[in-house]
Amino acid sequence: MNNKSNGDKDILWTTSEVVEATGGKTKREFSAGGISIDSRSVTPGDLFIALEGPNFDGHDYIGAALEAGAAAAVAHRRPTGLPRGAPLVMVKDSLAALGDLGRFARARSNARVIGVTGSVGKTGTKEALRHCLSGQGPTVASMGSLNNHWGLPLSLARTPHNALYGVYEMGMNHPGEIRELTKLARPHVALITAIAPAHSAFFDSLDQIAEAKAEIFEGLAPGGTAVIGRDSPYYELLAQRVREAGAERLISFGQHPEADARLINYTLQPGHSTVRALIGNRALDYFVNLPGAHWVMNSLAVLATIKATGADVGAAAGQLCRLKPLKGRGAREVLTLNGGSFELIDDSYNANPTSMAAAIAVLMQATLGNGGRRIAVLGDMLELGDKAPELHAALAEPIKAAGIDLVYTCGPNMAALHDALPKTLRGGHTADSRGLAPMVAAALRPGDTVLVKGSLGSKMAIVIKALEALDTLGDTAPRVANGE
Repeated sequence: MNNKSNGDKDILWTTSEVVEATGGKTKREFSAGGISIDSRSVTPGDLFIALEGPNFDGHDYIGAALEAGAAAAVAHRRPTGLPRGAPLVMVKDSLAALGDLGRFARARSNARVIGVTGSVGKTGTKEALRHCLSGQGPTVASMGSLNNHWGLPLSLARTPHNALYGVYEMGMNHPGEIRELTKLARPHVALITAIAPAHSAFFDSLDQIAEAKAEIFEGLAPGGTAVIGRDSPYYELLAQRVREAGAERLISFGQHPEADARLINYTLQPGHSTVRALIGNRALDYFVNLPGAHWVMNSLAVLATIKATGADVGAAAGQLCRLKPLKGRGAREVLTLNGGSFELIDDSYNANPTSMAAAIAVLMQATLGNGGRRIAVLGDMLELGDKAPELHAALAEPIKAAGIDLVYTCGPNMAALHDALPKTLRGGHTADSRGLAPMVAAALRPGDTVLVKGSLGSKMAIVIKALEALDTLGDTAPRVANGE
């Protein structure tokens, strides 16, 4: 029997499985080794799902996907100009069909499934779980931040038959969203990393955010385990929701003396941390290859979750020394500059008050070159509602306490921070990141360490690209003075 798809990948989906899962109809036999929803990323042997969105309609790209080697396409309308006999699976609604594929894949899988949510740290923690479990068996995890109503079913549909562990992220910005996701994933272990002000434009209080995150417990598989932070002011609320959901076990992590995964002590270094913790009754000393006290706590969440799966906690702790920061989420690089170099910390993917404070603390720990400065380049934190100006201005205190030398800001909300800072710390403020990028690039000098952070909608990646391009700008780049 041939166990390879027509793209020479292991078979992930057969015709009969796709038809059974979706209730679709097709006249062609095929086998698929992957799932794609973007014709630009299709590889030979993929099953292409034509999703209809607000800006693009995947049905218009079915032809391109098939030309790129897609084994077949799932669609709810046939585009014009497609050759007769093209391999199509016709369904009532392609987004619903994607959900059906995710549900079918979850039902057929023997993997131990972990669901991860939280206001901060969920993507990094998800990746750390993937990294630590991969040494103990075939492990699959959501790619990037595929954590919404189409990202989660896509991730589930990509789960290989031999997966021993599956780690899936669940995100939300409105009540009820995680409830639908967790019922699809039916995790054996559900982890909430933290409760913090994020998406607060859609919630009246942190209590409501905690309630929304707690929805993840409602989908726990029979005999499931919940993992939550023992130090959280919302511990009792979350623990009550765990009990109401009928979870078999609750495992907590933190510094609290009653935490099941308890921090004993730790030492922070510019690029890593050393940790001693008690996981259950087992004392562990380990090294976390990512900086910041927040990663010390994340490591406890990781080990508590791994304990809940029944995997080897000691082996997992040993893997934490090999963690690598993700691009846009704390990745660091040293870039050349006339007369020397500077360090860039790329934390440009997302931001809220809690993650901002953590990033500022990391910048405080950075090792500078001769004459170097600690420089923060900050874009708006989005979806914070009426309190946005106040929450932005409040960053002035941790910035001053951390000894940051210069702060560059952009966006209407960051104007409040700019005004709250002492004049000696104001590097400059612009309406958007496009205006800020050349200002920051021109102000850098050898020995500096630069943190770039903001919500995705602030487009701080523009600043990152400008700084990475400094090698090619030479002496022709415009220069501006620091200050007002």
